[in-house]
Amino acid sequence: MTPKKKPKKFDEYHQADTIGDLPKDVSEKPKLNEIGETEIPDSLKDPVEYDELKHRLFEKNYFWQKIPEFKNVDEQEFLSTEFQNKNTATKVDHLDELVEGLVSDEFLQDVHEGMRQAPMNLRLSPYIISLIDWDNPIDDPLRVQFIPVASTRRPDHPKLSLDSLAEQDDSPTPGLVHRYFDKVLFLALDVCPVYCRFCTRSYAIGSDTDLVSKLSFKPVPRKWNEAFAYIASRPEVEDVVISGGDSYMLKAHRIRQIGETLLDIPHVRRIRFASKGPSVMPMQIIAGNGWTDALVDVVEHGQKMGKEVALHTHFNHSNEITYITKLAMDKLFSRGVRVRNQSVLIRGVNDTVDDMVNLVRQLAYINVQPYYVYQHDMVKGTEELRTSLAASLELERNVRGTTAGFNTPTFVMDAPGGGGKRDLHSYEYYDEVTGVSVYRSPAVDEEKIYLYYDPIDTLPKEGQLRWKIPREGEKIIKEALENSDYTDLSIA
Repeated sequence: MTPKKKPKKFDEYHQADTIGDLPKDVSEKPKLNEIGETEIPDSLKDPVEYDELKHRLFEKNYFWQKIPEFKNVDEQEFLSTEFQNKNTATKVDHLDELVEGLVSDEFLQDVHEGMRQAPMNLRLSPYIISLIDWDNPIDDPLRVQFIPVASTRRPDHPKLSLDSLAEQDDSPTPGLVHRYFDKVLFLALDVCPVYCRFCTRSYAIGSDTDLVSKLSFKPVPRKWNEAFAYIASRPEVEDVVISGGDSYMLKAHRIRQIGETLLDIPHVRRIRFASKGPSVMPMQIIAGNGWTDALVDVVEHGQKMGKEVALHTHFNHSNEITYITKLAMDKLFSRGVRVRNQSVLIRGVNDTVDDMVNLVRQLAYINVQPYYVYQHDMVKGTEELRTSLAASLELERNVRGTTAGFNTPTFVMDAPGGGGKRDLHSYEYYDEVTGVSVYRSPAVDEEKIYLYYDPIDTLPKEGQLRWKIPREGEKIIKEALENSDYTDLSIA
């Protein structure tokens, strides 16, 4: 018989090489010192492997100094918003200069050709540039999100568009979208701290490209008044999302102006400032440029009125999260700002169980609630980034149960054509061979159905061949409608 191991006491355990936040000297924590002599009960679970707690680890070295142009930049300078803004790459030629000697000429040519085919401009902060693995940029999850290359480009599905969510159809005035009964989306501006390749508003964000002439949402306060007047005239509107573009690019006094104006509208109960900023330039939150103070002022003003003001952000991969991120999120948390995260499911970025679970756990660890994971919108020029609905559903099954329910994101589809958010599982019909899924959104429009199309290259050969045949697409759609029993409804 194998002799039973002598139970460890808590203080003995804590002297071991463990991963955690507790100090090795438990006497520094009086309450923990009280349990120092307590024997640890036998565990029913296997020992935790080091890799299972990697979400507690944060990049802490001078990671930016691997970029030749930043090799002499110290921490104080790198953490300044002045440095980040001054050295943001907005032209592909500038990116060439920054990564010269780190990548091959062939890769740079690939990027140049990719940019010529892209619907979005290039805009990259030094923070993101420094976090990309330039030893293997093709497979790097940050490069995939922000820098297109022609070599990975896949032909667009014939049903893709630039405004796949039909936001302009629900705009009573430029820069305002009223789709849900009690919520509006206020697009206050058309610029961001970085430009994401997969942006659902590639029809408007940034300047014109070779492929797209953009619709403009310039931050003109007198135009904002039209949006405010509309919101004030609609008593059912309780929820306002401030986006664009990105609220990170608003000056502090504009944050206060927008926030206080909306809070003064009696029926507005909830405000969400939407920003990619915390994931691509977190130093702005800890810098003294006034943005954070303005946000906190609006949050506190709302609390006094019994109204919620929150920050919704957008992390897609744990490689975006460093010790700077944690400092920024700790500051927001300590000052009472609720932060929620909305990820986009992207092929080659976060479509594996390991990557998504690590992201979810790390967000929870820094007090950012994992809120949504979006099925990638059907935006032109991004086909290699989309996943099939089947793959997304399988990923969701594996993520659920890996952490607490309130920190488990809901996987949703923003239904193409303006149906709004639908739980991925709530389709009326789904054909994995042809890749067509059928959704309804009765609260938005009882008379319409909304169709999502999987990327053709993810389909079985039978489905791929059918989409290659001229006019076969219409037959595929007709079959989906018949099988869903909604032939009497119109397609959005």
